Amino acid sequence: MKTPFAHRNLPRLLLQARESVMAHTRPSLRAHGLSDQQWRVLRVLGEHGVVETGRVAREAFILGPSLTGVLARMERDGLIRRSRDPQDQRCTVVEATPKGAELVAQLSHAIEAHYAWMEKSLGQQRLGQLYALLDAVIELEQPAS
Repeated sequence: MKTPFAHRNLPRLLLQARESVMAHTRPSLRAHGLSDQQWRVLRVLGEHGVVETGRVAREAFILGPSLTGVLARMERDGLIRRSRDPQDQRCTVVEATPKGAELVAQLSHAIEAHYAWMEKSLGQQRLGQLYALLDAVIELEQPAS
């Protein structure tokens, strides 16, 4: 049976591209005992410092109930610490511990080296176009505000 689809399966292609990129990163993550989700949390904290848990969930693409478990394991392992937001005691903020920050620093070298290889392989212009196209697709698919 022939399907009525005229276009390629974009969600599948995006997932396949993600998995191709992550195939280079996962061995380093696993060597440090990190899951993909834990790395995404550490990356957010490495980029922004002290972050409210809702923002961590949004930027790391982890649903709230899952984030609770991920953060509990990371806190147990000494990678992050949670505390009440001094400006709003109803909110919880998260920050990397020195151990977590050191992991971000170590892993960032390998990840940046992979991005440099991608840039060399694709060319700076094509990689820039890829980033621009992905940003445009993300913006296009955002709900109207």
